[in-house]
Amino acid sequence: MTLAEATAPACTICRSGLYADEFGRYACRPCERRIDRDLLAIAGPGGLYARAGLRITPGSGGNGPAVSMTRTPGTPANLDVLSYISNGGLVSELESWVEDWSTYGLARPCQGGRLQHRVDWAVGTLRLNLTRAVERHPAIDDFAVELAKIRRRCEGIISQERPPRRFGVLCQCEAEISITLNTPNARCPGCSAEYGHTELMDLPLAEGRIAA
Repeated sequence: MTLAEATAPACTICRSGLYADEFGRYACRPCERRIDRDLLAIAGPGGLYARAGLRITPGSGGNGPAVSMTRTPGTPANLDVLSYISNGGLVSELESWVEDWSTYGLARPCQGGRLQHRVDWAVGTLRLNLTRAVERHPAIDDFAVELAKIRRRCEGIISQERPPRRFGVLCQCEAEISITLNTPNARCPGCSAEYGHTELMDLPLAEGRIAA
């Protein structure tokens, strides 16, 4: 790597070098489009949030109401799913970013309403101001990571798959970083060193810290 390559502006999300017409941005255009796709996938009556809500009852497929001729008690709600799609879960995660962006003049908080409306509002205002946020918000990389987690969590709920097993690896500073085999990149909570996927896989395991 040349000195010029080492000092050239890079995307804070994927670490790729920025093109000349992207200088002054915190993220490259492909990463901006990926954020926009993740936001768009969440909202709306057919979006991930609405579809995840159909999985509150374990085993429900969301293809229409189940009809039973018996008088046996109904299947109990999946409390993990219910907690995630209720106030304080996914909705609050999105709204916390709306509040954060609003301090930069990049979003407008919702004035209340039903949960689906609040999700749609949050997605709408974040998408509307995304390009300016990529240029002005220094934590756009953290937003992209959290948004990708929201999308994966919703997709896992819909497909009823178990979330990927998490395990710990040790940074050079000896702090533990919690990852999965699919983690694209991560930042050390101890020294703030940043690692790509390949670098994370090369770090030593934190023995005895593998989560079920």
